[in-house]
Parts: sequence; structure tokens; C-alpha cells
Amino acid sequence: MNKFIVLIMIINAMVFGAGSMVLAAEHGGQEHGGTSVKENGGTSTPSNDAIRTAMTDYVMRESEATGTLDVLDPETGQTRQLELVRVHERVGKTGNYYYSCADFKDIKTGQLLDLDLDVEDEGGRLSVKDVRIHKVDGHERYTYDSSDNRIPVMEEGSHREGSEHGGKEHGGKEHGGN
Repeated sequence: MNKFIVLIMIINAMVFGAGSMVLAAEHGGQEHGGTSVKENGGTSTPSNDAIRTAMTDYVMRESEATGTLDVLDPETGQTRQLELVRVHERVGKTGNYYYSCADFKDIKTGQLLDLDLDVEDEGGRLSVKDVRIHKVDGHERYTYDSSDNRIPVMEEGSHREGSEHGGKEHGGKEHGGN
């Protein structure tokens, strides 16, 4: 367990301390139509680093018992055991939620997953409110429209019918968006 915490701290230092070391391109805003959060220079808006740290802390807390972040995959009905690879640099905001993505590795299948994490600022206390599987091995499960509503990606032969949030996410009515 201590090795896991040390690994998370090293990853955290690499991601936040050396932005040039980020290996994968960030979302260009097409997947998330929300507004990019710019560093605030001392206003009451939390910094991008604080938001990413809240996400990393959440993963560490949730991983403490088993060493993995255990996430139910709604498509397979199975619980995935995930190890954090990195939190993405880009932070956005839609409605009342800040969001970013994080890359994880499924320790059973070896698949790489991109999860979306929503963070709420409750009077200066940041907390993760929702975690969703966005991509599996680069294949999107959903995307966003121009109003930042979540839209399922229908692959040929898929039996998927919408999402657990009625197709709305990041900026939809449930998040105080348009």
C-alpha cells in the first residue's frame, strides 16, 4: 500500500511539477464544450492545481483499502480495478462543476481507460461528485454536443440506450448549465 501512495505522489509531482512531461494530448475542448479554467491570480476560484489535487486525493482515498480505484462499468456490469496513470492537465468548468479527465489502467485486462471526474467547490472545500468511464482503449462511450450535453456514442451493433444521467452531463440542467 505504501508503494501505491509513493507512486501516486511521484505521478502527481511529474504531472504538476513538469508540465512538459505530459505525454498525451489534452482534450481540445471538443469532447467537453465547457469553458477552460484559467489560473485565477488569487480570486475565490480554485486553482487548476487544487482541482487536480482534489481528484488525485480522491483516487488515493478510494484506493486505500484495495490498492485500486474500483469503478462499476455500466456496459459490462463488472467492477474494474483501476490504477491511476495520470490526471490530465486541462481543467474545465460547466455549471457548478469543474472537471478534468484522468487516465487509468485496468489491472485485470490491461486496458487503458479515460475517466471523467466532476469536482464541486463547496465553500472552498473541493470534492469529487461523479466519476464516469469516458473511453476504453481510446474508444469513446460518449461525447458532448455544443451545449455540453453528454451524448452516447452508438457503435454498430451496440444496444446502449442513453446514459444514466438522461444524456446530460457537464453543463446540462443537472449541472446548472444552459
